[in-house]
Amino acid sequence: MKTTLRCHVLKRLGLGLAGFALLFPMVGKTAPSTFLPMEAASAKPAADKKVSPNIVILLADDQGWGDLSCHGNRNLSTPQIDSLARDGALFDRFYVCPVCSPTRAEFLTGRYHPRGGVSGVSTGQERLNLDEQTLAQCFKAAGYATGAFGKWHNGTQWPYHPNARGFDEYYGFCSGHWGTYFDPPLEHNGRAVQGRGYIIDDLTDHALAFIEQNKAKPFLCYVPFNVPHSPMQVPDKYWAQYAGRELTLRGTKAAAEDIQHTRAALAMCACMDANIGRILQRLEELGLSDNTIVVYFSDNGPNGQRWNDGMKGIKGSTDEGGVRVPFLVRWPGHIPKGSRVPQIAGAIDLLPTLADLAGVPVANHKPLDGISLKPLLLRGLDADWADRMIFSHWAGKVSVRTQQYRLDTEGKLFDMQSDPGQTRDVSAAQPETAARLRAAVAQWRKDVLAGLKETDRPFTVGYPDFPLTTLPARDGVAHGGIQRSAHAPNCSFFTNWKSTGDSITWDVVVETPGRYTAEVLYTCAAADVGATVELSLGESRVTAQVAEAFDPPLRGAENDRVPRKGESLVKDFKPLRFGPVDLKPGRGLLTLRALSKPGAQVMDVRQIVLTLDGHK
Repeated sequence: MKTTLRCHVLKRLGLGLAGFALLFPMVGKTAPSTFLPMEAASAKPAADKKVSPNIVILLADDQGWGDLSCHGNRNLSTPQIDSLARDGALFDRFYVCPVCSPTRAEFLTGRYHPRGGVSGVSTGQERLNLDEQTLAQCFKAAGYATGAFGKWHNGTQWPYHPNARGFDEYYGFCSGHWGTYFDPPLEHNGRAVQGRGYIIDDLTDHALAFIEQNKAKPFLCYVPFNVPHSPMQVPDKYWAQYAGRELTLRGTKAAAEDIQHTRAALAMCACMDANIGRILQRLEELGLSDNTIVVYFSDNGPNGQRWNDGMKGIKGSTDEGGVRVPFLVRWPGHIPKGSRVPQIAGAIDLLPTLADLAGVPVANHKPLDGISLKPLLLRGLDADWADRMIFSHWAGKVSVRTQQYRLDTEGKLFDMQSDPGQTRDVSAAQPETAARLRAAVAQWRKDVLAGLKETDRPFTVGYPDFPLTTLPARDGVAHGGIQRSAHAPNCSFFTNWKSTGDSITWDVVVETPGRYTAEVLYTCAAADVGATVELSLGESRVTAQVAEAFDPPLRGAENDRVPRKGESLVKDFKPLRFGPVDLKPGRGLLTLRALSKPGAQVMDVRQIVLTLDGHK
């Protein structure tokens, strides 16, 4: 660890020289065994190339550490992902957050997610603060072509949108959940589009096209897949391999394991593995493999009770099983084949590591929490490495990991080398270690969590660079009897609108005054046609009449391998266009209400779209 980085960490934690020994007890000492070869013969790292390396980042969603065959799971086969470990480096202890959007924020910024204002996974809490610099912005500034293809989950409206955070090209969905994986509604650079086929195949197709288009210059290709996150949908050819498979390995809480859910998750992992193989093959065909750094990891622990090598905790937990995930890195000729790295590392390390490997400057006015892993990757046993602490947080719960110990959110201490399942609290036997880690957690809470819940951020409307603003039901608030189509807001729509006294509001701030075109995406049964609705913000208001029936069926359940528990079913929606409306700058409640209701219901509402006129 560099001295300057240590000073940054100490400054963030409010510690002086006395705190240095508290947080970094092994400074000046050589960490144990930095590099363990997996193969007898291992290529010696080549000298750094002058040509900037391409970067391909592959991110799984809800895949646990145990969901790979290279980690010993005999229930499935993941040969393409395993090849990254065979041809590159496998990190034994890599840590992320217990849930999706916080991990993505840490990966993008190199900083713990509370620092960036990410406090939740929906209703705007997933947005990454605008003063945070992202990995994509760093690489774009260095001349890289940048593209992202998949689940974003760090903000929908400009300037939180991926196109505003450094990605020239974006195809996928910005929400955290999605209701169907076959022919799904998606977006391309902010414009609604219809996906084709199974979503993982479709996302891969677009990533491959991006690689092909930018093969002659350095590129950063980020592919955040959305499996094996629910709903548990997977093409027949993969399901056929796993639907009746006997599971020889089971979770630690076998009685709570849903076998069909596990089988579906494994089938989804197999599908993702095949698509990763397509990406690796295309890099080889284009002659780009040797000059491309490929990174693979997941965003949290498994989304259900299944085999995870006896670790405690699943998705949502700050225990080992909830935050330890796969992390594989391949760079032929630089990272020796078959490397196994035992040192702890985390999502916060990815930005400094990739920037360091590629020689890309990080012009960040804020200190990073992560550090570059380049010494571990390239120098192995020659690397000078000290013990460190990695903190895991979710919903006010904090756990901390060192190379040997984990202090859980209850203050219990576990020796992870002798007790990886966290079954024996050793705090009484190791009082000094327990006290040191408890003090570190208390200081981390004071420094990092301070002010996290105090963020007050309306949804942004009206940017000339991105004149179209989408305000989905996820970000709205229902009043009266109006309900969401599902408990989880992410992919929901508003329904049960039966009274003119009911309304839907969005807390917005108009950045650019001017004339806007407004439309509401709606459905309405023929018997309910005729309602007059009003959209207002401050003194500005505009009305429209629901004059046309549009009542398509719900879809999504027909492709579920196991019944869904959170995500809404989906359906197609039709735009109800309002006349232009003049909006003044400033904050207010954008309100949708009914002035008349001739039928039993007004309509169902998926989202509002506001477009700043006169801008392309």
